[in-house]
Amino acid sequence: MKKKTGWGFVGAGSIANRMIRDLEKIPDGRLSAVASRSFDKAKAFAERHDAVAYDNYEQLILDKNVDVVYIATPHTLHMENTLLALELGKPVLCEKPMAPNAGQVRKMVGKTREKDVYLMEAMWTRFFPAIQQVRTWIGQGEIGKVHMVTADFGFSSRLDPSSRLYDPALAGGSLLDVGVYAVSFASMIYGRKPNRIAGMAETTSTGVDACMNCTLGYEGGGMASLYSAINTNTVQEAKIFGESGYIAVPNFWSPRKAYLYRNGQLTEEFYRDHDGEGFQFEIETVQRDLREGKTENSIMPLDESIEIAETMDAIRAQWGLIYPFEKQ
Repeated sequence: MKKKTGWGFVGAGSIANRMIRDLEKIPDGRLSAVASRSFDKAKAFAERHDAVAYDNYEQLILDKNVDVVYIATPHTLHMENTLLALELGKPVLCEKPMAPNAGQVRKMVGKTREKDVYLMEAMWTRFFPAIQQVRTWIGQGEIGKVHMVTADFGFSSRLDPSSRLYDPALAGGSLLDVGVYAVSFASMIYGRKPNRIAGMAETTSTGVDACMNCTLGYEGGGMASLYSAINTNTVQEAKIFGESGYIAVPNFWSPRKAYLYRNGQLTEEFYRDHDGEGFQFEIETVQRDLREGKTENSIMPLDESIEIAETMDAIRAQWGLIYPFEKQ
């Protein structure tokens, strides 16, 4: 019987509550400990899930029953929390975006390579079976050379200046919250950074982007049109257009389906249902990587996390959004 991988959660907010529901479906994984800046919050989370609670992140990281640390804190704390875990020799799965800017991501990647300890950005989308099928279709040349990618992710929320979503001090705005899914999707399809970027945004009274659109151009041909919003609902679909067909992925950030079209006709449909939201695919990948002694994942490599952060920095620059902590 395989030893269960013990997870330590740094953060006990909404994303941690979603993640734990899928972790509990995995027979060889378990929550060992949780830590939060609010000990009452950590204690309540731990009691619900039969784990140990800490009010100190270092104590959680040093817990001998914690094999891997999941960083589920706000964007602006990702680097600090990740560097602490890596310095103490614990593997890390860090929520997306890995950090608010590329400079911070480079420091995180530098530390993981210095310490030879596992680190991966938690871009869970990449590990869904439907996305794996999309990559297979493209790799097999089913739609020929890719010329264009479109992707959108928007939802409607109330403008609340005290909310993480709208607070520039917490790297708020649609791009870093949900636009990262679209940017990462385009990066996955093209396998390289764009060399041309144009974009614009509608900003809120707090200064962050309520909605944005951008166009990315790639050396050797190809472009991507990407959209994100926190002030309106969008279709949340991705399409990949090639010289001989196209692929459609509904709900592309957590998909169950993908469709392959040639000559305007549906020729193949992929469908894979699953319990829960789908975090289990990412969790199982991390656990497998650790069992195999890896320090990096090949589907979500660290150099690509840097490139995605660089791309988002360049997109933000199109409308001049600089977070307060970047001005210091």
